[in-house]
Amino acid sequence: MKFPNEIFSPPPDLTISQWADSYRRLPPEASSEPGNWNTSRAPYQRAMMDAICSSSCERVVMMTAAQIGKSELLLNVIGYYIDKEPSPILMLQPTLEMGESFSKDRLATMIRDTPALNGKIKDPRSRDSGNTLLHKTFPGGHITIAGANSPAGLASRPIRILLCDEVDRYPMSAGSEGDPLNLAMKRTANFWNRKIILVSTPTIMGISRIEKEYDASTREVWEVPCPKCGTYTPLEWENVMYEGKTQPVMICRKCGHEGSESDWKSNQPRGKWQAQNESRVRGFHVNALASPWVTWGEIVSQYEEARRNGNENVKVWTNTVLGRPYEEAAGTLEVEELEFHRDKYPSELPDEVLVLTAGIDTQDNRLECEILGHGLNGESYGIAYRVIYGNPGMPEVWNVLDELLLREWHYADGTSLKVSCACVDSGGHYTEEVYRYCRGRARRNVFAIIGRGTFGTPPVRVSKLERYRLRLFILGVSTLKGELFSRLQAERGAGGYCHFPDDPENYYRGYDRKYFAGLLSERMVIKRVHGNDRIEWEQRRKDVRNEPLDCRVYAMGAFAILNPDMKRRQAEKSGEKPAQKSVRKVSRGFVRRGMRL
Repeated sequence: MKFPNEIFSPPPDLTISQWADSYRRLPPEASSEPGNWNTSRAPYQRAMMDAICSSSCERVVMMTAAQIGKSELLLNVIGYYIDKEPSPILMLQPTLEMGESFSKDRLATMIRDTPALNGKIKDPRSRDSGNTLLHKTFPGGHITIAGANSPAGLASRPIRILLCDEVDRYPMSAGSEGDPLNLAMKRTANFWNRKIILVSTPTIMGISRIEKEYDASTREVWEVPCPKCGTYTPLEWENVMYEGKTQPVMICRKCGHEGSESDWKSNQPRGKWQAQNESRVRGFHVNALASPWVTWGEIVSQYEEARRNGNENVKVWTNTVLGRPYEEAAGTLEVEELEFHRDKYPSELPDEVLVLTAGIDTQDNRLECEILGHGLNGESYGIAYRVIYGNPGMPEVWNVLDELLLREWHYADGTSLKVSCACVDSGGHYTEEVYRYCRGRARRNVFAIIGRGTFGTPPVRVSKLERYRLRLFILGVSTLKGELFSRLQAERGAGGYCHFPDDPENYYRGYDRKYFAGLLSERMVIKRVHGNDRIEWEQRRKDVRNEPLDCRVYAMGAFAILNPDMKRRQAEKSGEKPAQKSVRKVSRGFVRRGMRL
């Protein structure tokens, strides 16, 4: 009996990009371009995918922008290894919740709409299907989806293909088990032909995981031939010009030709990856300028909007659009630079101020308090900085603070504002006194707080202290400090700009050089802790106190707790009638009865 030759033939020798072009189908609910996959739509993806299945490459690093199709690229990798090289696969997401979302919204639809995968993984509704939300089996292998925050998902099951998505968002430790990335990598040790793929948009320079991995790789950048001279040039933001132009153009760094977006992108099929380093690890960096799904005009608009809204927005734009780590400049400012932030206020309150908050730091022999004004687009206005001397164990000190928090601050037209929310530091030796003071003033939004220094923690969290019958707000002071230093470097007129008064002869403000030195008293440093890099804040000079910095951070935390509707307040201040009354929730889901906004 004769059999067709193909029965004895090995599987087709396909790369991942060839497999995707032949078999992959994009589902309508998860793609703006449903139908057959076409790698030539984004030519830079071809080498990124094919490096993974190369026998000479074990580890691949992708430091990318957010709009280059990396999620679909990872799905192609999964589909290829399910169909052509069945293997145990682990997909590691930053959190278990993100893993569940990836499984439901992306993986399940790919399996459903790609015929080559339909028969490999059974319908989850069938008995003993081996198809659950986080674990799917197929002939010759399985895929497990885990969260980097969940130690249980990083158990000892051997893995050949490790896909790590958004590694810069992984926690420092998976519970008490240690670095989740290292834990996951250890699971590949049993396979001589293992594959480790690390993908992420970067975060902060010097602490970014993906930046470090990329720096140790081949450091390849995507280059496209100049439409005029043919010189290969990376698509970089520094080469883009748009001011005075009807549309953005990119300048060739050799001949100076100003080519339009369509001119450059039409040459992408001839583009190539240029390595900048020798390494056994393939590393790729590509930004949104190469993406077919976003125009240069949109990128320019996003940049201008980010620049108007402050450095924190520029940071996000740098990470997600340029695919670059952002260099924090905390600790590089000097007092003289903040002197230029002084303004002549027309009265106690500039007209731009819509909300007042206060931050109070507690010391053994005094209280220090800043009254901070808030305007639109994150702009802030220093109103007053006061030091209240006396033992915080005595009621007289708190009475003086009460007078300050109840004081009316006036605009030039005679109208006024009071402090809407205040945060009082409960650390130190007078915790009981702070709790007692705040418990009786909760309806005035005077809250006890405690600072937590881990970088990346939410600006505000809340816990209940049943014994004292009050809520204790936990401020992510490292996160708030990072936000503050970004705002201190914002350009005048940009969102987040910090104003300080320049009229000590008319109103006692307290914004002298000693205040500015205290505001800049700390700097951000990167320290090695238990084998991992982490961001910490340390004193720049031992002879400079940091109470002004703490008070400013607490006042910012009070604004985050209050979470006011600033556009509505602007309308009310200007005498306009808001279109619809809105009810604002306290930030991060904090909702209290009696909260006066």
